[in-house]
Amino acid sequence: MRASSASPESLDCFRLNDKLAVITGGAGILGASHCRMFAMAGAHVLIADRKAEKCADLAAQISAWGGKASSEPVNLSSRTDVQRWASAILKKYGAPHVLMNNAAYKSENFFNPLEKFSWNEWNEVMAVNVTSIFLTAKTLGAAMVRQKKGSIINVSSIYGVLGPDHKIYKNAKYLNKSINTPLVYSASKGAVNAITRYLATLWGPVGVRTNTLIPGGVFSGQNRSFRIKYEKRVPLNRMGGAKEISNAALFLASDASSYINGQSLVVDGGFSIW
Repeated sequence: MRASSASPESLDCFRLNDKLAVITGGAGILGASHCRMFAMAGAHVLIADRKAEKCADLAAQISAWGGKASSEPVNLSSRTDVQRWASAILKKYGAPHVLMNNAAYKSENFFNPLEKFSWNEWNEVMAVNVTSIFLTAKTLGAAMVRQKKGSIINVSSIYGVLGPDHKIYKNAKYLNKSINTPLVYSASKGAVNAITRYLATLWGPVGVRTNTLIPGGVFSGQNRSFRIKYEKRVPLNRMGGAKEISNAALFLASDASSYINGQSLVVDGGFSIW
């Protein structure tokens, strides 16, 4: 068969060349992976996290191998600091092309049982997991609307759409500390899904897409007891890796997903299909 002389279609739609991407929670395990992935795809990544030193270190690492990254730390639980941070970004860089609301907060007693979970800690978690998305939407999202183009990615969880299987957490530990899925986490991640649907219908008509990335369990040092029980629930028989979540994030950030709006991309190895 004679080979066609026509050039194949370009895969440039998966690139983020010359795009500005803001990633909150950017110094965390998944956040750092997203920052590296977006930078490898050509974006200028603004690493936003309350840990300024970690933001700066990650930005330096990315810059050292030729990527483009800047440290823009922020305390997402503070309305005034978010406003300061967003104003500084808009003044220094202009409106972002990608806004990834990835930050999530674990309070001091995050894994306390429901009957011992305090009102103050509930509000602390909600301030970062939910209210900060409202604040970034009001500031950076609104700027994206003015430029009439952009992709907002809100990071939720399978426990924002499913009830947790509490049996998985018997004897479960992370860094030698007992873990579970608290109500505040499920409630906050369910709210993230609702925010996505609202923004998708509000801003879709002007060219700003909003979607939700829903990761399943990602291995990051959980003990063997947890891994065995969790993996039995996953058709692929394993937990995910950070890069696998970042691959999906890149798709939602890029023009490869240009006709996807208001959707939830579940990356869980099939956990949620049972």
